[in-house]
Amino acid sequence: MRAVRYVYVLALVVWLGGMVVLGAVVAPATFQVLQASEPATGRELGGAVFTTILERFHYVAYGAGALLLITLALMAVLGPRPRHLAVRLGLITAMLAVALYSGAVVLRNADGIRREVGGLPSRLPDGVRARDLGGTATTMEYADAICGAL
Repeated sequence: MRAVRYVYVLALVVWLGGMVVLGAVVAPATFQVLQASEPATGRELGGAVFTTILERFHYVAYGAGALLLITLALMAVLGPRPRHLAVRLGLITAMLAVALYSGAVVLRNADGIRREVGGLPSRLPDGVRARDLGGTATTMEYADAICGAL
């Protein structure tokens, strides 16, 4: 039972910790370095790099979410029911749904727009839409982090 709980906590730490590191360290550093080295296109390159990082992190989030659900179910079946089981299941399900929507719909749409306009969305009118989708993905990651912190 202790090992199952350990896996549960580890999955939660990886998911939430990854989101915090991406938002607080990776994104600002990526944009800062690329904009400083290439003032004309650094922001677009930063967006492309961070989108790729975020796409890959979504697979980590999916795996962590699945592990959370599995280990929570195992804890409920094998030992005493975890406190606030329904609330935990609801929050994890909501977090996973947000991550799936963000990765499958929002980022894919932003990437499609980026491909249509030749990789530099801010230079064309559709760039506004691509930046809005990127902002939506970021907001959804924040929502996931808040749910996980609860």
